[in-house]
Amino acid sequence: MPSSPTPGLPGTEGEASLPRLYRPEEIAEILGCSAWWVKDRARRRLIPHTRVGRAYRFTAGHLAEIVRLYEERPTGAAQGVAAVAALVSAPIAQAATQPRRALGAPTSRLRARPPRRTQYDAVA
Repeated sequence: MPSSPTPGLPGTEGEASLPRLYRPEEIAEILGCSAWWVKDRARRRLIPHTRVGRAYRFTAGHLAEIVRLYEERPTGAAQGVAAVAALVSAPIAQAATQPRRALGAPTSRLRARPPRRTQYDAVA
């Protein structure tokens, strides 16, 4: 009696539904980072992954989620312009409020620390 095909196993009708599993090196190449970074983040459970035995594997869905996790979006345009204006004007305002030192004002000089060993110390 012929056995019925098992969905999801290779060589059966469900083969097209299996997700492709990517190695960390492939994910690193796509993201433009090192394989070490990908493996380290997976080991620390900071990015989604699948463990097959002792190996880390990633699906296309995992890759999309990793990109979303590390995506940075700009704040509102009005907030961004106000933040840049505040950053530019801060040094100018700070310089205006600090008093200037006179050119002949005394300053403390830094002194070098004596060396811990000399080159010709006798070893006891």
